[in-house]
Formats: sequence, C-alpha cells, structure tokens
Amino acid sequence: MANFVRVAGKSEIAEGACIGVRANGKEIAIYHLPGGEFRATDNICSHEYALLTDGWMENGCIECPLHAAQFDIRTGKAMSAPADEDIAVYAVKVDGDDVLVELPA
Repeated sequence: MANFVRVAGKSEIAEGACIGVRANGKEIAIYHLPGGEFRATDNICSHEYALLTDGWMENGCIECPLHAAQFDIRTGKAMSAPADEDIAVYAVKVDGDDVLVELPA
C-alpha cells in the first residue's frame, strides 16, 4: 500500500532546481521544473552510488555527477551510458505549499 508523504514546501525548491530528501527510508530527488511542475525520482544513480541531486538538471534530465549518466526526470528512463537501468519515479501532488510524494508504506 502506498501513501502520500510530505517531503518539502514549494517555497523550499526554486524553479529549475532540485533537492534531495529522505522519506520512508528512501533517498528521493524532488524537482521543480520550469513552469511550476514538480516531479520525484530515486535520488541514487542506478549505475553506481551517487546522489543525482549533486548533478546537473537540464532539459528535463538529471545528470549523475559521478559518470555523467543521464535520466529522464518524468519517466526515470536511463538516457545515456554508463547507466542501463532506469530509476523509479514517484507520483507527486501539491497541496497548498506542501509537496507530497506517493511512496510505499
């Protein structure tokens, strides 16, 4: 069973930026995309342990700071080598100033 968990306030994440949070024992990346859209993915690269939020966000992708693997923020799809495994994406909803992510209980 999954439930929505508050992970941040909208005002804590500048548009065009991302932050890392820990929720329900998982490292989660929260993205505030241009136009006001919020997204969430795993924050750990599927290729080798690195926090994706320490990397670069551009054109709807996050680039791992360790070996430059890129992932689509909306789908989690691995877009470039050396990563060949996708990352998980999570449903996000905004309630007032709260950013909530749907995570397994």
